[in-house]
Amino acid sequence: MAKNLVIVESPAKAKTIEGYLGKDFVVKSSFGHVRDLAKKGVAIDVDKDFEPIYEVDSEKKKLVAELKKLASSSDMVWLATDEDREGEAISWHLKEALKLTDAKTKRITFNEITKPAILKAIESPRDINVELVNAQQARRVLDRLVGFELSPVLWRKVKPSLSAGRVQSVAVRLIVEREREIINFTSTTYYKTVAIFTNEDGKSFKADLNKRYSTKEEATAFLNSCIDYTFNVESVDVKPGTKTPTAPFTTSTLQQEASRKLGFSVAQTMRVAQTLYEAGHITYMRTDSVNLSDTALEAAKSAITSQFGDKYHKQRKFASKTKGAQEAHEAIRPVDFTRVEVDGESQAVRLYDLIWKRGIASQMADAQIERTNVKIATPQEKALFAVTGEVIKFDGFLKVYLESTDDENDEENNDVLPPLKKGEKVLPKEITSTQRFTHHPSRFTEASLVKKLEELGIGRPSTYAPTISTVQRRGYVSKDEKQGKKREYSQLTLVGSTLKGVEKTETTGAEKNKLSPTDIGMVVNDFLVEHFKTILDYNFTANVEKQFDEIASGLSEWKSMIKDFYKPFHETVEKTIEESERATGERELGVDPKSGKPIIARIGRFGPMVQIGSQDDEEKPQFASLQANQSIQTITLEEALDLFKLPRVVGEYEGQV
Repeated sequence: MAKNLVIVESPAKAKTIEGYLGKDFVVKSSFGHVRDLAKKGVAIDVDKDFEPIYEVDSEKKKLVAELKKLASSSDMVWLATDEDREGEAISWHLKEALKLTDAKTKRITFNEITKPAILKAIESPRDINVELVNAQQARRVLDRLVGFELSPVLWRKVKPSLSAGRVQSVAVRLIVEREREIINFTSTTYYKTVAIFTNEDGKSFKADLNKRYSTKEEATAFLNSCIDYTFNVESVDVKPGTKTPTAPFTTSTLQQEASRKLGFSVAQTMRVAQTLYEAGHITYMRTDSVNLSDTALEAAKSAITSQFGDKYHKQRKFASKTKGAQEAHEAIRPVDFTRVEVDGESQAVRLYDLIWKRGIASQMADAQIERTNVKIATPQEKALFAVTGEVIKFDGFLKVYLESTDDENDEENNDVLPPLKKGEKVLPKEITSTQRFTHHPSRFTEASLVKKLEELGIGRPSTYAPTISTVQRRGYVSKDEKQGKKREYSQLTLVGSTLKGVEKTETTGAEKNKLSPTDIGMVVNDFLVEHFKTILDYNFTANVEKQFDEIASGLSEWKSMIKDFYKPFHETVEKTIEESERATGERELGVDPKSGKPIIARIGRFGPMVQIGSQDDEEKPQFASLQANQSIQTITLEEALDLFKLPRVVGEYEGQV
C-alpha cells in the first residue's frame, strides 16, 4: 500500500492531484461531508451544553469504511479539503469518523490546484484549526435550532409542511419588502425632451433637455416656443478624466457579473467555477478577498507587458470593503495569466474568459478620456439642452474589460461629439417630447439579491448560492417571466415650424429572471416578522455573522453564543404557539352580487384561494383555487368572481349535458 493517503473533497480534484504527487501517495475523495447532525430529531442536546449529535450519512458508510481501511494501512493521512470553514469542518469530521490520531494526521490547504501549490502544501502542513471548525459548528447548530423550532410553529399557524431558516427567511423578507414597495407604488407621468441638432459643418448630435415637464400642455408650450428660435452653444467644457478598473472577483462580484454578462444563475456560476477550479484553471472560488498574491501580481505584469506593452501595466493592490473579509485568501483569478482561454464546455470557456479579463484588467493602466460637456440655450430660462461626449485618449484596461451595471434605466449619453465651439449656431432637425412614466423599484435578480445581502453583512461566500436555491425550492420565492402590459403614451415632435402629436403604444412591465415572493412566502414572512422580530432583523442577522467570525478568530466560545441566543428564542416560540392566531393573509375583496356574502382571498390548507362566505354562516362557504398567475395580494373582485364560474355547462348534445 501507498505510504500516504490524501483525502480531498471531490473526485475530479483527486485525479488531478494524484498525478502531481507520485507513487507514494494515493488520493481519495470524501465526496463532501461524510458526517453531519443526525437527521432524526433536533440532534442537539440542549441540556448538555448544546452538544451536537453527529452521525455518518447512510450513503457514506461504505465510503467511510473504505477510507478507514486505507488510513489504517498508511503511514500518514493528509486531509486536503477546501481552505474555508466548511472545508476545515469536513477535515475534522473525517478525523473523527476515521478515528485518526494526531500523530498520523496532517492538514494541508492550497488556493489553486497546480503542482507547485500542492508540493508547497505538503512541505508546510498544519493541525486542524479547531476555531474554524467551531465557527462552522456554531452556524450549523444555530441554523438547526432555528429551523427545528420555527417550522412546527408555521405548521400550526400557517400551513402544514412549511419550513423556516435563519438566513433564508431574511432573504425572503428583502424580496417581500421590495414587492410591497412595488404594489404600493403610484406611477407619475412626465415628458422627456430630446433634440437632434446639426452643427455648422452639418454633423448631427443628440442632446437632452435638463428639464422635465409634468403635463402635455407644458411640453407643447416649450416646443411652440422653439419655433423660429435661434439655438446657440452656451458653453463647451472640456475636461480630462480617467476610468479605473475594478478589483478582481470575489464570490459575490463573480456571481453578479456572470449574471449580467452571461445570464448565469448564482448556482450555475458556482457549479461552473467549481469545474474550473478542479481542472486547475482558477484559484478557489469561495472567497470575499480582493487580494492578489505577489506571485500573481508578477505573473499579471508579465502577461500584460508581453501582450499589450509596458504602458498598459499598472500594479494595484486592492483592499476589501466587506466587513469580516478574510484578506489572507486570494481573489478569484486565473492560475496562469498567460492562458487567455481554456478548452471545455461553452459555459466554462465563457466564465474563464470573464475571470481572466477581470483579473488582468485589475492590473492594467487607467483609461485616459476627454469628457466634453456642451450646453445649448433654449427660449426658457434655466432650461438647457445638454450633451456629454467622451473621447478615449488611451484605452488602458478598457482594451480588455468594462464592468456592467444593474441599472436598467442607464441612459447616460456619452457619444462622440462633433467639434463645437461656444457661441456657435446649431440647427434643430427635430425636437421630440415623449411621455414617460416613473417606474417602480426593480425586483431583485439572484445576483442583485446577493449584492444586497453582502451590503447588509448577511451570509458569507459559501452561503449565497444555497440560500437563494433554498428559498425557491421551498416555494417562498419564484423566478417568473412576466409578459408585461400594453400602455398608451403621447409623443410630440417639432420639425421646422410643424408640431405634430401622436398616440403610441408600448409594452411595459415585462420581466425575466426576477425574484417575486409567492403568496405563501408573503404570509410566512409577515407572520415571522410579527412574532420573531429579532430573527428577521437585518442587524441581528449580520451581527450573528460577526459572532461566527469572532469564534473563527478564537475571540469567543461557540457554545456560549448559542446559549445566549437560545433561551429568549425558545421562550418566544412557546409564547407564539400558545397566544398567536392563525395567519392566512386574509384580504376582503368585496361582496358577492348574488348572495350578498363577503368574498375573501386567503391562504388555505392547499394554497392560495378565494372563498364566498365565512365559516360562521349556516351554509358552507364556496371555495376556488387561484390560478398560477394570480396572487391574493392583487386579485380583484371581478377576477375572483370569474373563478366561481367554473365548472359550468357549455351546452347539450343528444340530451346529455
